[in-house]
Amino acid sequence: MVKIILVRHGETGWNKEHRIQGAGSDIPLNEVGLRQAEAVASRLKDEKIEAIYCSPLERARNTAQAIARHHQLTLNTLPSLREMEVGELEGVYSADLRLRFDEFICQQGDDPVRGKLPGGESICDVQNRAWDAVKSISDKHADCTVVIVTHYFVIMSLVCRILNLPLSHIPRLRLSPATITAFTLDGSSGARLELFNDGCHNIS
Repeated sequence: MVKIILVRHGETGWNKEHRIQGAGSDIPLNEVGLRQAEAVASRLKDEKIEAIYCSPLERARNTAQAIARHHQLTLNTLPSLREMEVGELEGVYSADLRLRFDEFICQQGDDPVRGKLPGGESICDVQNRAWDAVKSISDKHADCTVVIVTHYFVIMSLVCRILNLPLSHIPRLRLSPATITAFTLDGSSGARLELFNDGCHNIS
């Protein structure tokens, strides 16, 4: 059995400004986000972690580096763990959509969860590449605990996969910056969600 600890990166300036921040925006953590990264790292310092994987985007790498310092581990970056490719919506203020961004995504096209964003990808694309990454990681680390530092839509799509929920349920859930979501993956019994959006370590 593999334990996967999913960590959403800390806050960035665009998070605070409510701007759409996809894979095309390599925005660093702001001062709050840096403190959050240290807080989540402290929370995980006593976990017996075998490996740390992260998105190649700076906000995820900064968060993962804080965690790695407590464990003397080298980061493994995977492009498949990057945030959703949002295409022409990169940097747009959420208020301009007149909807929360996750609601906007789930209303696209005749099939609300399969429509690709203009110049980007669909939430189904994100789920498929993220789940493939999780399976590959779990194959390499049997009976271990692994940390994956990644992004909002990656984590949300994985949670839906684990719970067998349609992706259209994403707007009903909340995931804050620098929170922990964890699940176990067993070849015989499948995946089991153990923790979701746990941010009790965070400071304002």
